[in-house]
Amino acid sequence: MDREALRELLAAVAAGEKTVEDAAARLERAPYDDLGFARVDHHRALRDGLPEVVLALGKTPEQVAAIARSILDAAGRVLVTRVEPPHAAALAAAVPGMLFDRDARLAWYDPAPRPKRGNVAVVTAGTADIPVAQEAALTAEMMGAMVTRHFDVGVAGLHRLADRIEALRAANALVVVAGMEGALPSVVGGLVANPVIAVPTSVGYGASFGGVAALLGMLNSCATGVAVVNIDNGFGAGFLAATINRLAMGGRGEGPVG
Repeated sequence: MDREALRELLAAVAAGEKTVEDAAARLERAPYDDLGFARVDHHRALRDGLPEVVLALGKTPEQVAAIARSILDAAGRVLVTRVEPPHAAALAAAVPGMLFDRDARLAWYDPAPRPKRGNVAVVTAGTADIPVAQEAALTAEMMGAMVTRHFDVGVAGLHRLADRIEALRAANALVVVAGMEGALPSVVGGLVANPVIAVPTSVGYGASFGGVAALLGMLNSCATGVAVVNIDNGFGAGFLAATINRLAMGGRGEGPVG
């Protein structure tokens, strides 16, 4: 349940359209649903603006499907990250109509998507960084953000970034995704005044150490306004960018998310 749904329920009770018993039945699963192997948080959207997101990593396909079904029944939509083929098969059986992005390893079902508002820019240094960028972009979109994508504009061919500068400056928040030496967020951070969320990826040769080189480079950025999330954490970057975007649009938890 999100803030909008809670307001509608309380308004219906106040107007006599629903009884107190109706409202109690709707709320009886709050604040969580105990599945035995998981306690599913049905109040997450009230606090964060998005229903609890399922991390499939480390869970069996059956567990992922059961958690996703619980969230969907309570919130009307669901997002699952780090989905592998066995998880996808179980989710498809549990939630007919579930959508998948194989590269981003995301699955989601949102039959009544929120209107897209604001402007979040998602930028990649190279084509190999796109899966992580798509994880960020799809997450932000599910949270109600309008997302523009700017792919393959890294420092090895910096002229490719030149015609994107004005578009990047118009964004409320930017997610900049890069592997190798991770230089692109510093470059972008030096050209824009908006918040830059840097995402190091595990793309690179041996001395990149699975993204550690990019992570350290981003943490040591000399550009101001650059924050860094964990290696390959597109979801975290997309969530943060959408939160900044919502605040820039004048919203709080009750905005076009949840």
